[in-house]
Amino acid sequence: MNGWKFWAAFAIGVTAGATVALLYAPQAGEKTRRQVRRKLEDAADYVRDTADTISERASSVYKAGREAVEDALDSANSVYSSAAKRVQSIL
Repeated sequence: MNGWKFWAAFAIGVTAGATVALLYAPQAGEKTRRQVRRKLEDAADYVRDTADTISERASSVYKAGREAVEDALDSANSVYSSAAKRVQSIL
């Protein structure tokens, strides 16, 4: 199981466990519903923050990869131009 699947399963398990614990806690239903709603809002905020972080990292990796490819193409063009000039000078 890769890391993402493990942490996703872990988060789902923690959420389910916390929800069950809150539902069976000896307190008023209104208070329990407020706690569940607050926890769900916190979880949604966490998911949004994590998605933003992943998006930023993916963008950074994409940009770095694109720059690396452009550098490799520039190097290949330079080598090609140099080789073409040498061939022309020989002929």
